[in-house]
Amino acid sequence: MAKDTGLSKQLSLLDSTAIIIGSMIGSGIFIVSAEIASKVETPGMLLMAWVVTGVITILGALSYGELASAMPKAGGQYVYLKEAFGPLYGFLYGWTLFAVIQTGTIAAVAVAFAKFTGVFIPEISGTNAIVSIGSFSISTQQLLAISIIILLSIYNYREVKAGAILQNIFTITKVAALLLLVILGLYFGYKGVGSLENFKPAFPDIFTLTTLGIFGAAMTGSLFSADAWNNITYTAGEVKNPQRNLPLSLLLGTSTVIVLYLLANIAYIYVLPIDQIKNAENGRVATLMMNTVLGDKGRFFMAAMIMISTFGCLNGIILTAARVYYAMAKDGFFFKKAGVLNKNHVPANSLTMQCVWACLLCFSGTYNDLLNYIMFAVMIFYVLTISGLFVLRVKRPEMERPYKAFGYPVLPAVYILLAALVALNMLIYQSEFSMYGLIIILLGIPVYYVFKKTNKHVINQ
Repeated sequence: MAKDTGLSKQLSLLDSTAIIIGSMIGSGIFIVSAEIASKVETPGMLLMAWVVTGVITILGALSYGELASAMPKAGGQYVYLKEAFGPLYGFLYGWTLFAVIQTGTIAAVAVAFAKFTGVFIPEISGTNAIVSIGSFSISTQQLLAISIIILLSIYNYREVKAGAILQNIFTITKVAALLLLVILGLYFGYKGVGSLENFKPAFPDIFTLTTLGIFGAAMTGSLFSADAWNNITYTAGEVKNPQRNLPLSLLLGTSTVIVLYLLANIAYIYVLPIDQIKNAENGRVATLMMNTVLGDKGRFFMAAMIMISTFGCLNGIILTAARVYYAMAKDGFFFKKAGVLNKNHVPANSLTMQCVWACLLCFSGTYNDLLNYIMFAVMIFYVLTISGLFVLRVKRPEMERPYKAFGYPVLPAVYILLAALVALNMLIYQSEFSMYGLIIILLGIPVYYVFKKTNKHVINQ
């Protein structure tokens, strides 16, 4: 048992890597390429969006490794921001994580699971209301979504290894399924269903600032699909040999997912012309591709695949984020009950609070809007966190750093520059969503001072 937190160190390198991969791969890779293609309009730019996303993600992971190995505590990014810039910054991250980033993602992924369950059970539908009071209604789709959230939250009341085992099973299954999708697409493309002509023209004839701006805005979807790679750092207090396993799992996990994402998009383009990708019904590019190569069976294959993928993703993000609220509560910046462990050394109360709010977001029907708001906030916090790497090198030179950021200071600085440009681009081209994201962050400031006043005795210890 970890003496400093009461958490039990049970997660191996395999577990840590599976949590990263499983949390990253949800439903986005099967859908968002349609929206990206509708903005960038050429196959080369579509692939470039995923390449740039991959570069940003892997650079971030390489830099995160130093922070994770130096501070292997429950809470991850919350801890890093608190140590580098002070408790207010850490709290604002944790607040935004609870308010929209993680809970909004949980709600959206759960609804995606329920939506594709409806392919097999038509009664599960967003239009099939089981309760209706005035303008408020509860559909069978929403009911299944909240049921899955509750089920996985309760399951993760068990010791962390139990959640990791479930994560390993679903991660291996979803990686195999995604590889099968790639192989089928490339195979049938080679057999004549697709064409290399679909890759032409690769890029626009003329590049302008507007072209680059639209490209940056289009990356919102790919960045969201590649997010959650940092979730393993939330459970750092439960990782065996964290100084080695955290940096290594970050590199292995992010690299694996980015390669799979790039291969999937190559398969999409090989089978489908860019116009078909842009106009895929409800953005379901993967389903359209599988229908093209397998006929009607492809629809059922994709529905099953997305159900597996979203279920595994849900387990990963439910398991990990609860540790952030636990760490905040131990510091006096969240509800006291969230800082209590159950008999399995798991923050069950924190899981329950997260579960309740995510379920309410399912009922609200606003989770898709929330997801649009969060990417600006997510990028801001990533920029701050990697900037904290530089701050801590000066502020805490004595800190033990078993792993030092690869390519420091150049590669972390490149990451900060790229992520800041993406955030600035969102502010310009998606100003309404970005401003809402900023407002949600700022609303945390008065909440911070309420906790600070209420829990003064804990904070001053």
